Amino acid sequence: MKLRFLGTGTSCGVPQIGCKCRVCLSTDTHDKRLRASALVTLDDGTNLLIDCGPDFRRQLIDAGAPELEALLITHSHYDHVGGIDDLRPYCKGGRHFPTYCTPDVAEDLRERNPWSFAKVLYPGVPTFAIHEIDRDKPFEIAGTEIIPLPVMHGKLPIVGYRIGPLGYITDCKTMPESTLEKLRGVDTLVINGLRPSEHPSHLSIPEACELISRINPRRAYLTHMSHEAGLHSEVALPQGVHLAYDGLEIYIP
Repeated sequence: MKLRFLGTGTSCGVPQIGCKCRVCLSTDTHDKRLRASALVTLDDGTNLLIDCGPDFRRQLIDAGAPELEALLITHSHYDHVGGIDDLRPYCKGGRHFPTYCTPDVAEDLRERNPWSFAKVLYPGVPTFAIHEIDRDKPFEIAGTEIIPLPVMHGKLPIVGYRIGPLGYITDCKTMPESTLEKLRGVDTLVINGLRPSEHPSHLSIPEACELISRINPRRAYLTHMSHEAGLHSEVALPQGVHLAYDGLEIYIP
């Protein structure tokens, strides 16, 4: 299995518009962070997209415009779904793009993108085959089991996903014990770490590291970082924990 980090930034991205801090002014490409999204390539070559934010078009072009089998959505905040209209190249020939999400997210998508769900469709609009998932029940894509991972984004219930040896979670603030149990034995964990200081709806970097120590994966990567996380070259993390960066590809046995 392969994971490509398409974007590792928070909702404003890095650099943040108008900011003159040393992270936003950095010339290190590791400090340039588009909105958080990832591409998972299964062993059979199936490509699964996790979230589709407003930087999707650029991210997929940078990744070589691969074929996509399905979209997994964690929640419906704009920085995670704002790019779904750009999925139209994957909807040619009348294809309804397979999209997996919880019922509340499905409702939001239909309200925000009515042109994609109208009875009479305008030519060329992207169309979607929405698969509403139960946050407590596994499902399958291309014969691979996907386990939803319920977490709390402040007061909002959202999901991450476990795909075999990979756990991917973003925008988490608190994690129930039942989700911790679902992550036992995971090889590689991706989890959000916004900044060193606390935030009401996101894990701080120290909080993320504490959760990582409890889950005890072989390795972990932080994503969804703001400019307040600091320069990539200067962030100190525990052994086995790494800052992800846009374009990073890792292989998971």
